[in-house]
Amino acid sequence: MIYDLRTAKRQLSRLIEAADAGEDVVIARGEKPVARLLPVRPARRFRLGILAGKVGSAPDFLKPMSEEDWNDI
Repeated sequence: MIYDLRTAKRQLSRLIEAADAGEDVVIARGEKPVARLLPVRPARRFRLGILAGKVGSAPDFLKPMSEEDWNDI
């Protein structure tokens, strides 16, 4: 649906409802489309623990090296 700027100003609430319902709402200045109303969808949240059991543990870099480790260098 294409609406001119004056109509969009008068019927903004209705146009927002239409966009939220999935309609394609375009606002034009004269014959030229200048804006499109789109619904804002909630962002997907990151789930903690999604990689639990799939990633190994990192080495402890603050732990002193053993004599064996020093000999391997």
